[in-house]
Amino acid sequence: MTLGSGCHLKSAFSMKLDLCKVVNGCRLGKLTNLGRNGDKSIVFPGCMLYTRTGSAPHLTYDTMQTIEGLPLMTQITLSTLAECQEVLEDYKQGIGKFIGMPDSLFYCSLQDPVTTCPTGFNTNKTVSMWGGGGRLEMTPLKFMAIQNALQADWFQCLSYGVVPGGNSRKRAQKSVDRSLAFLDECLRLQEASLVPQKSVMIGAIEGGEVLEERLRSARETATRPVGGFLLDGFQGDVMDKDSRLKLIAAVTGELPEDKPRLIHGLGKPDEVLECVERGVDLFESCFPYQVTERGCALSFSYNYQLDPETAVLDPSEIQEPNRNGENTDDNEEPDKDMEQITAFEISLSKKRYQDDFRPLVQGCRCYCCCNHTCAYLHHLLTSNELLARILLMIHNFQHYFGFFHAIRQALKDGQLPQLKSLISKQSL
Repeated sequence: MTLGSGCHLKSAFSMKLDLCKVVNGCRLGKLTNLGRNGDKSIVFPGCMLYTRTGSAPHLTYDTMQTIEGLPLMTQITLSTLAECQEVLEDYKQGIGKFIGMPDSLFYCSLQDPVTTCPTGFNTNKTVSMWGGGGRLEMTPLKFMAIQNALQADWFQCLSYGVVPGGNSRKRAQKSVDRSLAFLDECLRLQEASLVPQKSVMIGAIEGGEVLEERLRSARETATRPVGGFLLDGFQGDVMDKDSRLKLIAAVTGELPEDKPRLIHGLGKPDEVLECVERGVDLFESCFPYQVTERGCALSFSYNYQLDPETAVLDPSEIQEPNRNGENTDDNEEPDKDMEQITAFEISLSKKRYQDDFRPLVQGCRCYCCCNHTCAYLHHLLTSNELLARILLMIHNFQHYFGFFHAIRQALKDGQLPQLKSLISKQSL
């Protein structure tokens, strides 16, 4: 299916979305004709490579190449790069060549998903974001000028997002009205060639927790010539799970099938599968970075093909029940950071790992697991060595990208329920 029926933007004609399979709302497919030359493609469900100021956290370009399944789409954030506008304008060749990743595709989001931004600073003419030098006020004109300097392949349109939790209907309505006004102005500026026509604008679906406003935002945005849709405002734990899933399902039900759907702020394996079931295509990969910053390693199984009744289990696939999450026999004082640890990761700073000479995950082919042990990572963490985060980042990225490969394979095999059951058991 070709995006953008009757669309006047050149970028929308070139990008194509092909759905290979749709099962109970889950979408398996490919986006083709991407990039400046139209010679790149990405598969979905998938995720983008999370970066900070254009660089993968803790990793150089060379070390990043050791990671299997590296996504072609790289996420950059406007809040961290807006202050580089003058430099990029003088450079004239875009963010890809500027940061030494000319072969990647780039998606520019407004905010860094890991950073919590203050609220209450937006107006009907500007959106506020915070960079290294403090608050930046974005008008549509300034926003599009920065996008012209960045030359990202995709970019989230300027929008009036609201933080989940406690928003009134009036505020939700305001977020939709202003976001649509910003979208119309940005489209007008793009049509006037203020940004490259090959840059695809992603429309943001706003509306807080109010279902009627979410639906209005989805319907109205879908009438505009955007290249895809961002489900914004679902990050954090303020909104209860059932309400969040109901809103996501309602929104995707209003969106056209021939354009990609992105979501921000949801990255835990169980959350990802719940969103995939509701028609979301692309995710961020900031979750592995957050796990790394806690001194933890992703350690969950996504091998849904093992059948305990018919298959002989490989010892490498057996998960220890107490290896993930907290263990009460450590006799250690609780750490505030440990409160955020999920059931999908292990904390290598715990004393139980100082004599554990196994890899982080048995059978993992990442550089860290092939060359080092839990005991070594424990030593590096307790010694505050920089190498600890480098090795953890390599492992966590590869493990996470492997999980998305398993999602696509499960959809292809018709075994997504088995994968979801496996993940659900580990989330308890």
